[in-house]
Amino acid sequence: MAKEHDQPMKPNVIVALIVGLVLGFLGGRVVSGPGKTDGATPSANAPTAAKAAPSRRPVDPTVFKVPIDGAPVKGSPEALITLVEFSDYECPFCSRAHITVQKLQEQYGSKLRVVMKQNPLSFHPRAKPAAIAAMAAGEQGKYWEYHDKLFANQKQLDDASLEKYAQELGLDMNKWKADLANPKFQDTIQKDQALASQLGASGTPAFFINGRFLSGAQPIDNFRALIDEEMSKAEALVKEGIAASQVYAKIISKGTEKAAPKQNPAQQAAAAVRKVDVPADSPVFGPANAKVTIVEFSDFECPFCSRVTPTLTKIKENYGKDVRVVFRHQPLPFHANAKLAAEASMAAHEQGKFWEMHDKLFSNQKALDRASLEKYAQELGLNVGKFKAALDSGKFKAKVEADMAAGSAVGANGTPTFFINGREFVGAQPFESFKKLIDEEIGKADELLKSGTTPEELYGKLLAKNIAAAPAAPAPGAPAEPPVQKVDVGNAPVKGAKNAPVTIVAFSDFECPFCSRVLPTLKQIEEQYGNKVKVAFKNQPLPFHQNAKPAAAAALAAHEQGKFWEMHDKLFANQRALDRASLEKYAQELGLNMNKFKADLDSGKFNAQIDADAAEGQRLGASGTPTFFINGRTLVGAQPLEAFKRVIDEELKKAGGVVAAEAK
Repeated sequence: MAKEHDQPMKPNVIVALIVGLVLGFLGGRVVSGPGKTDGATPSANAPTAAKAAPSRRPVDPTVFKVPIDGAPVKGSPEALITLVEFSDYECPFCSRAHITVQKLQEQYGSKLRVVMKQNPLSFHPRAKPAAIAAMAAGEQGKYWEYHDKLFANQKQLDDASLEKYAQELGLDMNKWKADLANPKFQDTIQKDQALASQLGASGTPAFFINGRFLSGAQPIDNFRALIDEEMSKAEALVKEGIAASQVYAKIISKGTEKAAPKQNPAQQAAAAVRKVDVPADSPVFGPANAKVTIVEFSDFECPFCSRVTPTLTKIKENYGKDVRVVFRHQPLPFHANAKLAAEASMAAHEQGKFWEMHDKLFSNQKALDRASLEKYAQELGLNVGKFKAALDSGKFKAKVEADMAAGSAVGANGTPTFFINGREFVGAQPFESFKKLIDEEIGKADELLKSGTTPEELYGKLLAKNIAAAPAAPAPGAPAEPPVQKVDVGNAPVKGAKNAPVTIVAFSDFECPFCSRVLPTLKQIEEQYGNKVKVAFKNQPLPFHQNAKPAAAAALAAHEQGKFWEMHDKLFANQRALDRASLEKYAQELGLNMNKFKADLDSGKFNAQIDADAAEGQRLGASGTPTFFINGRTLVGAQPLEAFKRVIDEELKKAGGVVAAEAK
């Protein structure tokens, strides 16, 4: 909960509790970022899934820099997950969370370590003495034993009880009593509380799991989902050669040190409205002329996506032909099996069994490997030979990637994200939240139908009506002002005049189809703007593109021989053939020194530069490709020429103003 309360409750505390309950109904979603997979998820059809959804809150992808030096630690220094807890020994919610943390320690064993930070709230008079008593016990190696006693006896935190617990633990009582007066414990509490405030953790309990903030005494499944997600990232770092004992330091090394200011309620309520297409080949339930169209961007490996399934079933049952639901794919890059599962669902769709496969995939999120997908196809009575052939050929890969691009274009970078007649609706929210918007949209639809709109025109008219009524907002991917970010060209390959007033830094992936689609646009920019624009290329090979990193290395090896852009064009022209033999063939066609080219690839000479580019891209928010920074302003995706021109022209005007000012 955001704030804790005393007994008896005062009116302002009652208000706080009501606010806390309302916050508990915020829906959860997974947001794109590095790593692989989420935690255990109950069956989408299980009755508990619907009940669990209201208590789940969105888990912000922000990683905070949470130092642990000097704090009590329980667990191995080689644990891949570090859970930092800001707690209050008199807070009832903290004691409930304490039980959850103990269960997590049992489940994860040596993979989880727990760090305790002290945040005794001002309206809990015995919380601070209890914290000092625990730290004094820690001087004799008994912090955690004393910690457990305090939570087990929250109603008895008077001085006599604190002394009794010390005796029961066999502490040196003279030393313990003397340590109670040690000023360093007061200093520790002040520092911990200042840190909590800085990180936005104003209430108790507050948790940071490998730097990611989880607030309140949430259900254990919420902790597990986040821990499992972070575990995948940590395991990936270990595979890359990071020592287990250095994983936490590595993860938080570039973390945020201060929480962003909280939005006011008006800002929070202003959801985006987007024009979201309904492709003819997308799975749909409900009629095309329904009064309400819900477009869902989802991921079969995302735990929040599975938990919203009972809600969608309830919508179908309650609204019948008034609602249609369109399923679009947004497999996140850190979910190893999500993309293949998406292709499998489309292979089932081809045989008329999408929704049956949809339910099986969400019911079995931990088993989405190829063998399991074939098993589900067999259980559904599909033509398994045809199903296998579709997966082998990558027949539906383009469809899945087109959905992903469309999702990114409308701002659906996390899952699940819904658009209800174009109105953005984020997370696994409860039925009542959906119902409110659906009922509003049915009212609008009824008005349009009365005024003569045909059912076939309805979705388009409703989209236009909602877009017109929405507050003015930048289109997805349009540069936000602010921020303008500092993006160094560094040692990246550059095309264009050295002193060009506009610099476009592209973060790209040679295997990404959207990156190749934007090339004609960049060519048009080059032709139209000449020496006014230069383009720098940085590598952002996505983890699900197997040949993207070797291709990036090949391009840099060609760059070393003065042929980067020639290799760049060959790689994008041959995206289906980026294996080692093909890379060598292109090098030969370009007349490169083959011995040097091969030696550069064999030695991994450019791995550090590629990794540095990718890390910089993540830091700047370029989690997908292509992402462009035009004089530091962000433009996401393979956008049309006009979108680039708008920003470039604005930057040229600024540059002209600077030149004019300097001339004076």
